[in-house]
Amino acid sequence: MYYNPKYHHSELQLQEEQVIVEAAKIDPNKFGPLYDKYYTQIYSYLYQRMDCKETAFDLTAQVFLKALTNINRYEFKGVPFASWLYRIAYSELMQLFREKKNKRAINADIGDLRHICEEVEEPYREEYLPLLKQEIASLKDEELQLVEMRFFERRPFKEIGEIMNITENNAKVRMYRILEKLKKSLESKKM
Repeated sequence: MYYNPKYHHSELQLQEEQVIVEAAKIDPNKFGPLYDKYYTQIYSYLYQRMDCKETAFDLTAQVFLKALTNINRYEFKGVPFASWLYRIAYSELMQLFREKKNKRAINADIGDLRHICEEVEEPYREEYLPLLKQEIASLKDEELQLVEMRFFERRPFKEIGEIMNITENNAKVRMYRILEKLKKSLESKKM
């Protein structure tokens, strides 16, 4: 069983959450503690990607409504319930971007970008930051999502896989390919 310290401090807390989820499957009124626990995290996740408070609020409400409506479909797979919520949020976000042709907001701090530089084996230099941000912004939505979860949110590959509905190994392979793509792109633009 896997627990992420971001959501649970022990396996016992993860198991207790499972009890709440199972109770919510029987009685929707028991969903409240899950909503209370994860609302702010889901809202932040959505807001960081769109920079529009109203849309983030609306989408967050939609995520929790879908979660409540479909809670009987949730199966415990050894990862936190939050991963399932993030998967719903991810799907809703991708659908919004497809429908509205909205541009993604990229909220990365220097530490995040420095970490990416290390991964693509580029020495960190202040003047590369605008170029790196530009290259990250040019990634496909799914690629950008992977980069954000791995480098900006520091999620483990197992959880990324669960959110994106792919295997842990597939998440690793995709990340490797994205990093290679960024590296080649940076090398070609620096010359």
